[in-house]
Amino acid sequence: MLIGATLGRYIAARFLRMIAGVFLTVFALVYTLDFVELMRRAGETQGIGALTVAHLSLLRTPTIAEQIMPFAILFGAMGALLQLSRKLELVVARAAGISAWQFLQPGVFVALAVGALMVGAYNPVAAALKQRSTEVEARIFAKSNKGGSGKDLWIRQRSIDGQAIVRAETAIEGTTTLAGVTLFTFDDEGAFAQQIEARRAVLHDGYWELQDARVLAKDSQPESYDTYLVASNLVPSQVRQRFTPPDSVPFWQLGDTIARTERAGLDATRYRLQRAVLLARPMLFVAMVLVAASVSLRFFRFGGIGRMALAGVAAGFALYVARQVMEGLGASGIVAAPVAAWFPAVVGSLLGTLALLYQEDG
Repeated sequence: MLIGATLGRYIAARFLRMIAGVFLTVFALVYTLDFVELMRRAGETQGIGALTVAHLSLLRTPTIAEQIMPFAILFGAMGALLQLSRKLELVVARAAGISAWQFLQPGVFVALAVGALMVGAYNPVAAALKQRSTEVEARIFAKSNKGGSGKDLWIRQRSIDGQAIVRAETAIEGTTTLAGVTLFTFDDEGAFAQQIEARRAVLHDGYWELQDARVLAKDSQPESYDTYLVASNLVPSQVRQRFTPPDSVPFWQLGDTIARTERAGLDATRYRLQRAVLLARPMLFVAMVLVAASVSLRFFRFGGIGRMALAGVAAGFALYVARQVMEGLGASGIVAAPVAAWFPAVVGSLLGTLALLYQEDG
């Protein structure tokens, strides 16, 4: 039986307000921490102002905040239900003959709507901002003395000119462009030939295009070039796939990315898993609402609210761990991507429903 329209809108507004409040609070916290970390890095690099760092942090935060959205649903649903219970609104609803399943309908609807919005609108925007953030970060931090993130990228190649090792401070996601590049070349016998430092390197078919390059050879003086070409046997699609994490690809482009990756003869498991995870996200949010309901429907006058809230947090953490484990198995190919993506959402929903059945009807 469906709940009344007026009461349904009232409860849905409570859920939506609490979820938005939790999400925005965590978003602000993540932004602040990331801003402080970037300011620390910027302090070791000349010519970077606070406004530039604030802009970069704002570009990076949405993707990070997207990962904590299930917890925002969990805590927001718990907060909404506890608030309704504290004000005895749930008591009045039960006295009017409304069951727990009825006044949970607005919360489930909100979870589904928020999940669809996160997948269809928020994720593409966050992914685009993340790609933009790598470009900005590469521009302001690449080739600084201590401004790098400490996670250098290494590539080994062999070409008609011999072997070479490429080290880059940053890869601009979705492209074949590296920033803060140092390239070490060796002759056919394996002896060191030259070191090339460049601001940027773009991989084309059969060669690297190094921009603002400085060549240091063992038997000659250093020379500078606006553009310097180095032969390569690497395929651009391979480099693009290696340095483009799945969370940097917008949801609506994942299908094309999977097809393009498979046409190039590369493994598209990571992108398939990401698409399955995004499709399962609304169901995961519903699972979080059901888990929250299973620990938040106790009347305040009965006491024990703190223990039940702690149990809800523990259940949410357990579900998060299960999701990470399944995604790891899916990424390694041990478990099929749909199974890895949907398992935590389905199991969480079933366990939440079972707990509610025991409390309400058992």
